[in-house]
Amino acid sequence: MTLIKFKNRNRLFPTWNNDNLNTFLSYDDFLNDDFFEEDSLMPAMNVKEHDKDFEIEFAAPGFSKKDFEVTIDDNILHVCGEKRKEEEEKEEGYTRKEFSYNSFKRSLKLPNTVNAEQDVKAVYNNGILKLNLLKKEEAKEQPKKVIEVL
Repeated sequence: MTLIKFKNRNRLFPTWNNDNLNTFLSYDDFLNDDFFEEDSLMPAMNVKEHDKDFEIEFAAPGFSKKDFEVTIDDNILHVCGEKRKEEEEKEEGYTRKEFSYNSFKRSLKLPNTVNAEQDVKAVYNNGILKLNLLKKEEAKEQPKKVIEVL
C-alpha cells in the first residue's frame, strides 16, 4: 500500500465548494505554494527508537536555547519555539523599524513505554534541538533467554 500526502485546500476557503475552488486553482497556481501548507512552517523532525530510550530531533536553525519550551503533560510531549526580533533606527528626518517573528508548536503522544517520571534531556546545538526520553525498565529489550529442553 502506498501512502499519499493529502492536501486539503478547503481549509483556506471553507465556504467554497469544490467547483469554485477548482476553477480558481485552474486559473492560477497561486495556492500550490508551500506557504499555504500547514506543516511548511513546522521544523523537520526525526524520531529514533533505541534499546534504552527514544531520541527526537527538531531542525530549528536561528533559534537560541531560551526560545524553546519543552513540557510533558498527560503523556503528551509539547515542544514550542518562539523567536522575536525587533530593530529600530532613528535618524534625522526618518525612523526605520524592522521586526520578525517565528514560532512553532509540535505535540506528540508518547507511547506507554516512555518513562516520563525520569529526567528528559534536551540539548540545542547547531540548529538541532535533541530530546532523549528514557524507556521504562520493563519496556527495555530483555536478552534472549535460552531454555534447556530435558
